[in-house]
Amino acid sequence: MVQQVSQKFHALFGKTPLIVSSPGRINLIGEHTDYNNGFVMPAAIDKRIVYGVQLNGTQTCTAHAVYKNETISFSLDQVKPTPGWINYLLGVVYELQQRGYVVPGFDCVVDGDIPVGAGLSSSAAVEGGLVMALNELMGLGLSRIDMALIGQKAEHTFPGVLCGIMDQFANLHGRKDQVILLDCRSLEYQYFPFQFPDYKIVLCNTMVHHSLASSEYNVRRQQCEAGVSAIQALHPGVLSLRDATLEQLQAVREQVGEEVFQRCQFVIGEIARTQEAGPLLEKGNLPAFGKLMYETHEGLSRDYGVSSPELDLLVELARLRPEVAGARMMGGGFGGCTINLVQSAAVPGFVAYIADRYQQETGKKPEVYVTTIQDGTTVIHGKALQD
Repeated sequence: MVQQVSQKFHALFGKTPLIVSSPGRINLIGEHTDYNNGFVMPAAIDKRIVYGVQLNGTQTCTAHAVYKNETISFSLDQVKPTPGWINYLLGVVYELQQRGYVVPGFDCVVDGDIPVGAGLSSSAAVEGGLVMALNELMGLGLSRIDMALIGQKAEHTFPGVLCGIMDQFANLHGRKDQVILLDCRSLEYQYFPFQFPDYKIVLCNTMVHHSLASSEYNVRRQQCEAGVSAIQALHPGVLSLRDATLEQLQAVREQVGEEVFQRCQFVIGEIARTQEAGPLLEKGNLPAFGKLMYETHEGLSRDYGVSSPELDLLVELARLRPEVAGARMMGGGFGGCTINLVQSAAVPGFVAYIADRYQQETGKKPEVYVTTIQDGTTVIHGKALQD
């Protein structure tokens, strides 16, 4: 992919581009907790977006998406939301401008193998790759957390998804064979090893595009905020669900209604589960970690209301297999992937079983990805990556 992007850039623009590799991400546990100031446990993976970028000395940006065979240009004087993939690039440029940077014209070619709509955060990879490239070419000296915050704000402002910081943070801070325990309030973080040679991380794609996820994501955020407001009236020190207890939530149950109660109950429990998870990895206790994953899925399906029949089916199929330590839906919800921890020797059999049973039940053939944990967004200056 690096070579293809470089060659395409030469063909279109006649220059040697800066090459940036920007990964997708998984999240082992800690779902829908980031915008509640809780904890998450993501990692960067080997699915990625690759950028070729170079300044062009004009006031115009021209971007070519290889995977769509589409070229779009826009003026730096008129950066405004535009439907489609270009919106994520526009958002990054706009946020840099809002911070007072004069963004020069640039050309770029972008390609990738992150499945769109699978819950692997292709949007954060698009944002992180571009902000990293412009930081390098413009000599801005931005820190990785600065770049993550720019990507997050870009997603808020242009696509209008009020996401937390997890996706962009993982995209820029990933480390090979390690997961990140991120405190989404303080942005303090620590790495935990994920080195289990006897297990693989297997992602099973429902092939259902999560079209509801963006709108319902914002609804869930509002429901969590409603719960916090009610608790705050009795306990002024509670600034988010991170600060709340189940007892405090129970006291406002009738006031907020059953649906808001269930949403908040899930988040409070998920924050606690995520804090338990790191020490389990340190001890190498994958069965106990997997049990937490199953609990998370049950809560996402029953209390948070963001699963789907297809996601529930994949998790139930995984639960029947002794080689699976844990499984759950991952991402915003309503479609996308499940994440499964599967014994390495049993992966071929597991993949065949899932493909057969899921297709029997739904008529859809699932895509299955065996993935590894890799480094975050990296400038590679046109040098070939080791795949």
